[in-house]
Amino acid sequence: PLKDVCEPNGIQTGPFGSQLHQKDYVTTGTPIITVEHLGENRIINQDLPRVTDEDKNRLSRYIMQRGDIIFSRVGSVDRRSLVREEEDGWLFSGRCLRVRPDPLQIDSEFLSWFFGFEMFKDYIRRIAVGATMPSLNTELLSKIPVIVPPLPEQRAIAEVLGALDDKIELNRRMNATLEAMARALFREWFVDNPEAEGWERGIVGDDFYLTMGQSPPGETYNETGIGTPFFQGRTDFGVRYPTDRVYCTAPTRFAEEGDTLVSVRAPVGDINLAAKKCAIGRGVAAIRHKSGSRSYTYYAMNYLQDDFFRFEAEGTVFGSINKQDFLSLNILI
Repeated sequence: PLKDVCEPNGIQTGPFGSQLHQKDYVTTGTPIITVEHLGENRIINQDLPRVTDEDKNRLSRYIMQRGDIIFSRVGSVDRRSLVREEEDGWLFSGRCLRVRPDPLQIDSEFLSWFFGFEMFKDYIRRIAVGATMPSLNTELLSKIPVIVPPLPEQRAIAEVLGALDDKIELNRRMNATLEAMARALFREWFVDNPEAEGWERGIVGDDFYLTMGQSPPGETYNETGIGTPFFQGRTDFGVRYPTDRVYCTAPTRFAEEGDTLVSVRAPVGDINLAAKKCAIGRGVAAIRHKSGSRSYTYYAMNYLQDDFFRFEAEGTVFGSINKQDFLSLNILI
């Protein structure tokens, strides 16, 4: 069991909502990560909320250190990121769980890669509890079985996978640079100078078609390729397109090819493009501009990230946005 290869009290949930509120965030201070900052084994160091030194001291038991592994506690429970040197001393939020391995028993990089193994991810999704939203707790995580080779083998495995991961990260940064250029062009063309074009301000509902997902019965899901590709949430989202993993034989709501997929529940605001017609569950919405332009839709949703983050941060148990609030977001027409 995982608890046997962790430090004492090494598996811990983040601070309760009563201990930290959105109003406590400041512009300069110690970063605190939440679910949307958990990338593929790496913490996403952007749009980070921060807390004062006073709050950091008050919440010192939630300080991360290099080698910790941070899990999503709700929603996409298979998401995890390894804490690296640059994130040492940061905090983790109440929507996260921390795993602190015992370095005398297990290599943290090896363990983090083990957590990314597809069979492990399937397992953790199956054991997660909750009628409306999958969730983890310290007891569940403590009992999860892990494979522990001798330390030299662990380190050799981690070294090989780490080298590949570094190459992937370099490619990701190149993609991020191109994405930032595209976002800057979108802002320049469609945001910064609208009056010169005679445009007006409106809401999403004026200019976009929105379909909120709906979840069919669980017994209609499978991973053997029978039926329509199905996305319950952002679990299978990729850099731009999602991966087909789950299928549904009785879908009720659909996204068409080229629609932008938006995560609307824990976390709110992650986006992908539908590569083909697919079914969407309650954690996903499909949206497209009335002109049919998929690129315009995609970057318009990117531009709304600050609005989405507000709904993610304000959730009492987990972040969510409903159809009316989504349609009411301000946008240029």
